[in-house]
Amino acid sequence: MTASLPMPCTGRPDSPGAGDCPDKRGTLIATVAGSSLAFVVGSIINVALPTMEAEFAAGPTGVQWIVNAYLLPLGALVLLGGAMGDHYGRKRIFQAGLLIFSVACVLCAVAWNFPVLILGRALEGVGAAMIAPTSLAIIADGFSGKERGAAIGTWAAAGAIAGAVAPVLGGLAVDSVGWRWAFAAVVPVAMFAWWVARGSVRESFAQSDSKAPLDWWGAGLSGVGLFFVIWALIALPDRGATVPVLLALVGGAALLTVFGLVEARLGDRAMTPLTIFANRTFSGLSLLTLLLYGALGGLLVLLPYVLIRELGYSATAAGAAILPFPLVLGLLSQFVGGTMVDRFGTKLMLTGGSLLVALGFGLFAVVPAQDVNYVWHLLPALLVLALGMAATVAPLTAAVLNSVGAQYSGVASGINNAISRIAGLIATSFLGFVLIGSSEDLMGGFALAAAVGVMLALLSAAAAYALVTVED
Repeated sequence: MTASLPMPCTGRPDSPGAGDCPDKRGTLIATVAGSSLAFVVGSIINVALPTMEAEFAAGPTGVQWIVNAYLLPLGALVLLGGAMGDHYGRKRIFQAGLLIFSVACVLCAVAWNFPVLILGRALEGVGAAMIAPTSLAIIADGFSGKERGAAIGTWAAAGAIAGAVAPVLGGLAVDSVGWRWAFAAVVPVAMFAWWVARGSVRESFAQSDSKAPLDWWGAGLSGVGLFFVIWALIALPDRGATVPVLLALVGGAALLTVFGLVEARLGDRAMTPLTIFANRTFSGLSLLTLLLYGALGGLLVLLPYVLIRELGYSATAAGAAILPFPLVLGLLSQFVGGTMVDRFGTKLMLTGGSLLVALGFGLFAVVPAQDVNYVWHLLPALLVLALGMAATVAPLTAAVLNSVGAQYSGVASGINNAISRIAGLIATSFLGFVLIGSSEDLMGGFALAAAVGVMLALLSAAAAYALVTVED
């Protein structure tokens, strides 16, 4: 999924965006605004979950579906979204994704019952799966040299900032005008990005020898297989090991097995070429991503729920309480990705960062059941967790790209991105064991979930230490 080299500019120089000439400023504005929406909607919803649960009488199972209805299509289709941009045009797919995303947000804002809300959330995931991969490819086409590096840095920083402020803005919306306005407020931003892209972004396609395959069978099998497995995991704590639940679990596993067989048969034409996992370092990085982002994804859903339901925080206060985590992560990631990696090396940073994440989860695991003090009990855990993730995120991204060589760098990045989304999807599916099984002792369930996070982070550190051999 590597971007083709830009063609010579044929439009008039005094008319930015005309002909084949991209308006660089407009291109950056459109892609930053568009791609930030995926971070915003993914984060903003967490502080609104208790209110939405109460309004729709959805229960803990409904809470999980509000989150996973978005994550499921996003994780299953993000690779296909990038491939569609390669084949049909990045600008075209980017704009189509923005339109789908806008319609989905309107549907969520006016949802008159729970199924309509879930449909809107699923459409948001489809739109985000089209926006996220094509936005970065558009930047790669519209910029070159040092300008490209600066543009990608701006794109990444904007995503981090959007993820940081989204919970606070979402909390303000929930407490002042209602959760529906959190969705409605996103629509003008999406349409603004669409309008700017229309006049500023030039159309681009991947070269024939670097187009990502349009693997419809792979996308369908993985998406349906994941749906059945996730449905079974969400239903299990509430319904028990009934025949429908077990059939869904077995059927989903069977479909995912068929997906693996189909991908193996397609070889390099597959959405997920399995030969790439023969690379020991890439396999280790993929395992680290699955474990670490699974632990983190579960926490970012559960923590605001606990703050609001158990500790009596308002939605705004809960968003503000979580704010130190994304702020520290965003501020330190660039420094860690350069200076610290150069000094200590990728393997040590990934191992040490995962151990810090384990320590952060350990601090959450010992939060007392009563008389919880934010400064003494929660803030230190958030800061240590942020330090650990800052030490991990940038080295992980670079290591993924370096582990497989130039031929598969785009595919490897896309697969790793999909794995991180699916990790959060699976983690949220297991939260039913906490929300339902610990309904009378939510703080005890939170401590148990944090202890599981410790284990996952330690396994991540082991994977980095044992399997990662990429050279810095």
